[in-house]
Amino acid sequence: MNPPSVDIKDILIADSSLAFTFGIDLFIGKEPGKPRRTATIFDYASFPPNLTMDGKDAANYEYCGIQIRVRDVDYVTGWTLINKIKDSLHGRAQETWNGTLYSVIFCSSGPALLDWDDNSFPRFICNFEVQRRG
Repeated sequence: MNPPSVDIKDILIADSSLAFTFGIDLFIGKEPGKPRRTATIFDYASFPPNLTMDGKDAANYEYCGIQIRVRDVDYVTGWTLINKIKDSLHGRAQETWNGTLYSVIFCSSGPALLDWDDNSFPRFICNFEVQRRG
């Protein structure tokens, strides 16, 4: 299975209302210094994977976390984008991406203002829990 961030990237790119291009304004794992308007997906630890007594069936069922961070030059524009991302991902269920079944993706916290970067641009975050099986 891919890291969840890779599949989430593909989901966000497929949502034409967001108009993301990977490597231009959508990134994984590291927020670049430029461009000024970006969305970056980070993987983080969540609940442990399923464990069954016989080691079968649920062995590949994972609970993952991702955080999406949006930076923008304008507060309202950044806030609007992080909310559009939340609306795109929250409640997705029973979808297969890159060979992995996503049972559910749901917003667990956010959107919220994280901070202001070194250039005084606002950064917003939204956290998601992901349940998936390879």
